[in-house]
Amino acid sequence: MALRVVVVHGIEATPQSDWLPWFKAELVRLGFDAIIPEMPDTNHPKINEWVSRLAEVVGDAYHDTFLVGHSIGGQAILRYLAQLQGDSKVSGTILVASWTALRKAAFETEEDERTFKPWLQTPIDWDNARRHSDKFTAILSDDDPYVPLEVGDEFAAKLGAKIITERGKGHMSTDTGVTELPSVLDEILLMAGKA
Repeated sequence: MALRVVVVHGIEATPQSDWLPWFKAELVRLGFDAIIPEMPDTNHPKINEWVSRLAEVVGDAYHDTFLVGHSIGGQAILRYLAQLQGDSKVSGTILVASWTALRKAAFETEEDERTFKPWLQTPIDWDNARRHSDKFTAILSDDDPYVPLEVGDEFAAKLGAKIITERGKGHMSTDTGVTELPSVLDEILLMAGKA
């Protein structure tokens, strides 16, 4: 059975956004089964809807599955892992420009405040999330206008995550010219023992 990678896009995004089409094409070329689901109400993401959608896509979490999340997609993955029971476990999780805190620039409107507040204020069961993924890596950029680099310290402390700091890639989206992200592909290959 092929190794499976499930990718969760960010807010106001689709499976065709940013570096995701490149990433999927590379994964398929390398023999992975790559799935990028369309997440519900992408302009106003809600925790329960995104976690439910991810649970539906992953099905019975099994050892040949890797999860990759961009921005709020990483938040959704952590919350999905945190609600798993028993010995369900994925092989690895990669958080790209993901966050547990946001800079002021993320809150341009009252709507932003309403959207992000539940994600920032609803606790994550870090211990349970950590139990349900063999490995974690967080990829952050040193000039992300929304995500402070310090969130990497939290991912390292609470998940034992490996931290990769990119230079000058902003929020790692098309807005900052990021349509390919080799570091995320390298990490999948490393986690899968194919590097």
